[in-house]
Amino acid sequence: MKKSEIIERGLITTYRKRLWSRFIKAIKEYELVNEGDRICVCISGGKDSMLMAKLFQELKKHSPVKFEVEYLVMDPGYNPKNIKMIKTNLDILGIPAIIKQTDIFSVANNMDKNPCYICARMRRGALYQLAKDMGCNKIALGHHFDDVIETILMNMLNTGSFQTMLPKLHSDNFEGMELIRPLYFIRLRDIITWKDSNDLKFIECACRFTERNNMAKNGNSNSQRIETRKLIEKLLSYNENVEWNIFKSSENINMDKILGYKKGGQKHSYLEDYNKDKK
Repeated sequence: MKKSEIIERGLITTYRKRLWSRFIKAIKEYELVNEGDRICVCISGGKDSMLMAKLFQELKKHSPVKFEVEYLVMDPGYNPKNIKMIKTNLDILGIPAIIKQTDIFSVANNMDKNPCYICARMRRGALYQLAKDMGCNKIALGHHFDDVIETILMNMLNTGSFQTMLPKLHSDNFEGMELIRPLYFIRLRDIITWKDSNDLKFIECACRFTERNNMAKNGNSNSQRIETRKLIEKLLSYNENVEWNIFKSSENINMDKILGYKKGGQKHSYLEDYNKDKK
């Protein structure tokens, strides 16, 4: 039996509860895959997106919903070592992905201000355009449960706002295109366990800008996301349910107990309803 077949079997046996079932739960609960969809599964080369591609392969085999899927690696300017590793993993996992080259890294890394922000925007725009050119109406990204709760805390602590990473959203710039996040309920630790148990090695952050900074800092990172992850780990000693509680907070908002909110770009104050109730 090929290694790709062993890995596929493991997804619906060994990792059925931790990976497959949570993948299916997100798809059903948030209606991420519909009849007639053509989904572009975006593969960065890391463990999260590679796992997502394998899960989509299994879904395509077993789902009663008829949909099409394309697998895309958008190369923003990876170094040769990372490209070689991506190609090797695609072969090992049996993923028929198309690789499209761009010069995003070289453009973004020459910017004096906010190169990471510019890079992220350019990569997202390129993915939408490539997916559209492939006839797709959705792009799937590999953000997982830990990404979601970290985003909630990062917004609260660093921007003073409460907002989460949504499981799906419409594109503002590409009409008819949607972004979906099928790993929404899957834990990072379970992805790592899946990777290690199958003796797989994937690229980490492949950004040239990050590579240079990490070398300059002897590998130490000041990433807000990494610091937020460390904070959550500390909070677990206070409450073992803290991760799930952070997640649930985004769907248990009590509108009677908040000072204000934004809707459609407009700000609203609790005083609007407070004065109405007084009358």
